[in-house]
Amino acid sequence: MGDWFAHPWWLLSILLVVALVGLYVAVMRRRRTRALRFGNTTVLQTVARTDRDRFAHVPFGLLAVALLLLTVALAGPMADRQVPRNRATVMLVIDVSNSMKATDVQPSRLQAAEAAGKRFADELTSGINLGLVTFAGTPSTLVSPTPNHDATKRALSNLRLADKTATGEGIFAALEQIKTLNSALGGDDAAPPAHIVLLSDGKQTVPESPEDPRGGFTAARKAKEEGIPVSTISFGTLNGVIELDNGQGGAERVRVPVDDESLRKIANLSAGSFYTAASLDELNKVYSNLQKKIGYETERGDNSRPWLISGTLLAIAAAAGALVLNRRIP
Repeated sequence: MGDWFAHPWWLLSILLVVALVGLYVAVMRRRRTRALRFGNTTVLQTVARTDRDRFAHVPFGLLAVALLLLTVALAGPMADRQVPRNRATVMLVIDVSNSMKATDVQPSRLQAAEAAGKRFADELTSGINLGLVTFAGTPSTLVSPTPNHDATKRALSNLRLADKTATGEGIFAALEQIKTLNSALGGDDAAPPAHIVLLSDGKQTVPESPEDPRGGFTAARKAKEEGIPVSTISFGTLNGVIELDNGQGGAERVRVPVDDESLRKIANLSAGSFYTAASLDELNKVYSNLQKKIGYETERGDNSRPWLISGTLLAIAAAAGALVLNRRIP
C-alpha cells in the first residue's frame, strides 16, 4: 500500500462512510415505518409526490461518493509521471562514411541525418548536455557535451564525407567525452546519467573485425561496463547505391545496404535500444522516441488533486440537489 498511497491509514475512514450510508438507510426505513403506522395511507397516497421521491436519495448518494473520493485524497494517492531531466549527457555519434551519400533516403542519407539531428537537438530538454561525434575512418569530436544545443545544430550543418567506417572508434570517442565531462563535474559518483545515440548505415570496415580491441562490439561492451547504453539507428534501405571513382576516369556503382545485424548487436551488448529508419519521417519518429526516453525520467509523486476536485464537485452537486429536491441539506 505504501507504494500507492502516502498515508494509507486514512483509507480506514471509508468504514465511517459505509457506516454513514448504513445509518441513512436505517433512518429512512424507520421514517417510512412510522409514516405507515400513524398516517392515513389514503391521504398519503393522494398527496405523495412520486416524481420527487424517485430522486430524493440522489443528493445523499452523491454526498456518499464525494466522501469516498475525499477519503482517498486524504490517503495521498501516488502516481508515476514523466518529468524533464535536470541533468543528463547525450552524445550523438553519426556515421559520415561515403555510403551516407546514397540517395535511397531523400535527399540523401547524410542530409536526412543532418535534418533529423537538428530537430532532435531542438526538442531535447534544456537540462541535458548534448555533444556530437562523427566518424568515418577516424572519429572527430565536433561538439563536446554542452547544454548549448545550438552548437550541435551548427556543427550538423558542416558534416563532411570520408572513406571507411570505424564504428568502434566513434563509440570510444563518445565515451571519452562523457568521461571528461564527468571528471569536471566531480567524478563518476556525481555524474549525471549518460546515453550514446549512434546513427549508421553500414558495416564496420576499420578494423576489419568488430571484436577487435578497437571494434564496435568491444566498444559496446566497454560502454556497458561504464553504465552508458548505446542506442543504435540503422538508417537507410537494402537498395542503397553510390558511385565511386574507378580510377580510370569513370564511375563504379557500389551497393551499400544497411547492416541491421551489427548495429542491433551493438545495442544489445551495451544495454541500449535498436531502431531502424528508412526515411526522414521514420528517423524523426525514432529521434522523438529517444527524446522521450532520454530527456525524461519517471518519478512517483502526489496524485491527490484529481480526487480532491472530483470529491469537492460532487459534494457541491449533492448540496444543490438537496436544496432543490428536499429543501434541506442531507
